[in-house]
Amino acid sequence: MTDFRPGDVIEIGVSGRVAHVQVTHLHPSYPPVVRAIEGLHDSGTGDAAVAAGGATKFVAMIPLQTALERVGAPYTNLGQAEIPDDHRDFPTFRMPIRDKQGNTVYWWFWDGRGLSYDSELDAAAANLPMREVLTGQRLIALLSDA
Repeated sequence: MTDFRPGDVIEIGVSGRVAHVQVTHLHPSYPPVVRAIEGLHDSGTGDAAVAAGGATKFVAMIPLQTALERVGAPYTNLGQAEIPDDHRDFPTFRMPIRDKQGNTVYWWFWDGRGLSYDSELDAAAANLPMREVLTGQRLIALLSDA
């Protein structure tokens, strides 16, 4: 269960600096979807709309509150901000299906409702987020890589 809602902007302490994520979607069977906002800052903005105005660094599924608490990362819910137009629809995630040798045989694409697949990963599909659930440790590492 999460206390966060779509539109919430969360300010996260990362190695003495501040990063931001915005919750974009909730799904009944999966953790919340968040967009990480580009940039690591020396101090927090305190303003959800200002923070949400940044470019998206990546999109991921993560049980955000639980993950942050498990790694002891300080966080603050700055409140609601408008979700950018290009993130209003539930994102499509990609997932490789591998053979016994570990080679990718084909790709599954999941849009929150159903699956489709393709044997090739074109340039557009290669930019889709992976269908995986991030840990708090992985989230902090990705946010640290500014």
